[in-house]
Amino acid sequence: MKPVTMKPFTRPPFRDVPEQPRVPHDFLSLRRERVSVAIGGERLDLVYRAAGDADAEPLLLVHGLMTTSYSWRYVMTPLAELGFRVIAYDLPGAGDSTKPRGACTAELLGASIAAMQDALGIAGGKVVGNSMGGYLAMRLALEQPGRFERLVNVHSPGVPLRRLWALRTALRSRAVRRALSAVVARDPERWVYTNVHYYDETLKSREETRTYAAPLRTRDGRRAFISWMGDALDPALMRAFVATLSARRDRGEDFPVPLMLLYADEDPMVPPRVGRELMQLLPGAEKVWLADSSHFAHVDSPRRFVDAIAPFLR
Repeated sequence: MKPVTMKPFTRPPFRDVPEQPRVPHDFLSLRRERVSVAIGGERLDLVYRAAGDADAEPLLLVHGLMTTSYSWRYVMTPLAELGFRVIAYDLPGAGDSTKPRGACTAELLGASIAAMQDALGIAGGKVVGNSMGGYLAMRLALEQPGRFERLVNVHSPGVPLRRLWALRTALRSRAVRRALSAVVARDPERWVYTNVHYYDETLKSREETRTYAAPLRTRDGRRAFISWMGDALDPALMRAFVATLSARRDRGEDFPVPLMLLYADEDPMVPPRVGRELMQLLPGAEKVWLADSSHFAHVDSPRRFVDAIAPFLR
């Protein structure tokens, strides 16, 4: 991968975004599969792709807000080459998976991880979660630790920041939700281009913006996305999450499963101080900081990302 030639986190004009990514990948050549699961009183289809030998040890990848399983495009094959059956799925409301009729709460989205494990027979395996996916997986591990052998959390939220309280307050208004939906609907590709941030913004492509924008072109998809922001990112839940971790630490209890926290030292989306706070709450976790990377280390720095997590996963 060529080095960044622009200032980090600086976007070229949208009109200059290339059709194809400048760094090729094989994600779209992987066969798309789906499983049907029951979550929250609904029957949902979860769509996934897999790389590696079907009999290899499973490794489940969980993406975050405003992205899809496509976000793992640069690391699925390298992780499979380590001897894993690598599985990346679209969370409910994202990508090609079903858009739930009800709210996309943290409980529902976290339950989809368990449902995916059960559907594929991989409960008790290893999991890597990015952003919201890491936060959801940590919550599930606290509730059902037997579902994880090891967990890698890649630059997740989890601390109730002031801006999350402001976001929750704003999105309690139906008028605000309708207005936001209208803004996103005006140009979904430009919306995701503007709100997904890379250290090296030249990694973006129209292939990526089309993929992430696809669910936002429908009313149900926009409703699910806004519910993710207003319901799954509820800072009151994060406050309870932090209180649980703090109480465990004070009692001398480690996190219930082996845990790695991997954060970049720069990020406009989730401030690195969130990582520092979680690391203080989880003294027994393995801790990795990546320089010259981002919230999406698996996109910005795929080789360094794989090298960082491989010893822990093994």
